[in-house]
Amino acid sequence: MSASAPSPSPARKRSAVRSLLRLWPYVRPVRARVFGAATVTVVASCLGLIIPLVLKWIVDGPVEDGDTAGVWLGGALLVGIGLAEALLFGLRRFLIARPLARVEADLRSDIYRHLQRLPVAFHDRWPTGQLLSRATGDLQLLRMFLAFGLTFLIVNSTTILIGFGVLIAQDWILGLVLVLPVVPLILLCARFERRFSGVARRAQDQTGDLTTVIEESILGIRVIKGFGRHRSQARAFRALSGRLRDTELYKARLLAGIWFMIMAVPELFLGAALILGVTEVADGDLTAGTLVAFMTTAMALRWPVESMGFLLALCNEAATATDRYFEVMDTPLPADDPEEPSGEARPDGLRLTGVVFRYADAPQDSPPVLDGVDLHVRPGETMALVGGTGSGKTTLIGLVPRLHEVTAGRITLDGVDTATLPREEVRAQVAVAFEEPTLFSATVRENVAMGGDTPADDDVARALRVAQADGFVAALPHGDATEVGEQGLSLSGGQRQRLALARAVVGRPRFLVLDDPLSALDVHTEARVEAALRDVLATTTALVVAHRPSTVQLADRVALLSGGRIAAVGTHAELLRDSAEYRHLMTGAPLPPDPPAGGAPHDPQGPYDPFDSFDPRDPYDPRDELPEVSAR
Repeated sequence: MSASAPSPSPARKRSAVRSLLRLWPYVRPVRARVFGAATVTVVASCLGLIIPLVLKWIVDGPVEDGDTAGVWLGGALLVGIGLAEALLFGLRRFLIARPLARVEADLRSDIYRHLQRLPVAFHDRWPTGQLLSRATGDLQLLRMFLAFGLTFLIVNSTTILIGFGVLIAQDWILGLVLVLPVVPLILLCARFERRFSGVARRAQDQTGDLTTVIEESILGIRVIKGFGRHRSQARAFRALSGRLRDTELYKARLLAGIWFMIMAVPELFLGAALILGVTEVADGDLTAGTLVAFMTTAMALRWPVESMGFLLALCNEAATATDRYFEVMDTPLPADDPEEPSGEARPDGLRLTGVVFRYADAPQDSPPVLDGVDLHVRPGETMALVGGTGSGKTTLIGLVPRLHEVTAGRITLDGVDTATLPREEVRAQVAVAFEEPTLFSATVRENVAMGGDTPADDDVARALRVAQADGFVAALPHGDATEVGEQGLSLSGGQRQRLALARAVVGRPRFLVLDDPLSALDVHTEARVEAALRDVLATTTALVVAHRPSTVQLADRVALLSGGRIAAVGTHAELLRDSAEYRHLMTGAPLPPDPPAGGAPHDPQGPYDPFDSFDPRDPYDPRDELPEVSAR
């Protein structure tokens, strides 16, 4: 699977403003403090524009008149204005910090909740690193934009407008000289915005790809070390890191170019205004104090003007982060669960009727994974599901708890269609254990207890006994309070599988779905688990994927999945006798050759007597299976 996330094709041209406006529902609850902080900052910036007027009064008044007291008064006034400006900027930080932390928390909570509710098919398509980067790095970027970028876009724009008004009021000719570069700068910024937005998106997607590689390398460190693949992994990492570096350098060149233009063009016109102003002072058309005030005002506007390049870049990166965030949030959830289930529960077990399933991203001309599956697991019965690799066994059992939704057909639990039940209720009735067990960074008890609704300590202890996990759990440093570590990698594969089985049975489910749950166990542990598991299976309706005869022994009947359909159902002995494909899967016996052209067609399900073809040199004797089956 490609490391890149699916790229949606937008129906309309991207607009940074339109993207950022989607954050308004999150900002609205704290809008008073956000706009209050912006207002305080505008006032602070406007106080800074009073300083040139004070300087004009000092130069044209006390300095020209030789009034020392007036100079001291003017200096004290400047210090007071500076302190007030500093206090207002501090107040801005106080007003903005807490509400924007809440905005970020709300954004992160919503995307986490949405990810939990999205179907498994979504997670199959999206790399984990891309989702992590959206839920962490992108949200931090949005918080920085809301706390700093948005505020200063408003503040600097307001300061520039007021400042130019002050300049024109002091001397309209010099003011017009400084206003002239505004139009070319606006055009340059618009062009920059178009180019920078695409590069910013590419950089953030590449960051997600890099996160995926890092995450996979850490989780797969045993495989990498076991096969000595650290050099090839390092090369892959360097390649992705190099592409990200090149993109970031291109971003830096774009940003350097716009900063150069934003800084150089006003400086040229500022120099021209200074020369013109000095000429006017020399001619007596302008006072020295006015020129000082004019130039001080112009210098005070340098930061608001020069920062626009950085703020525009931050705005575009925030808009890109917003787009990436809502790409996940806009993914539709499965259809709403019904409020009331249709039909009345009756003892009917688990029934699949005409079930068809095709993955959403599969080619249209490809056959479905499951194509008309009909299967009935009677109440209290254990059914083993057997099939070749890739026959769709894992997909089929994933349909029962609605991890995937059937494309056609229906699945019923005691006569009630699962499509008419809330998913929460379906998953409360159906417990699952997969061949690849997943454990969480929590204690043993917490991992097992996830399978039930706040199970009691006795229930957890019983589940550990059923899974034959109580022995090794008791030997852990803190018993069932021991942290198992990320993915449970501090445990062996068999130990993880037994904890996953304990999690499946702890809640005493009505229906149990197991995907080859004993594959990682040695024969002696497997035998003990099977013996303990029989008591659990006697009180539940179970569908168990099996690959070995020993697991099949747990079942009352066996279903053979082949070609996307149930090819045969019967006991283990019956299928060994009647199904060549089943014999091949269970014993490795060769499949019959295809019939010659014009010959009688071969019936793969035809009568078969395992004793007629018994070879005493063959270590497998089908008669060994029969006592176990009859005892069952």
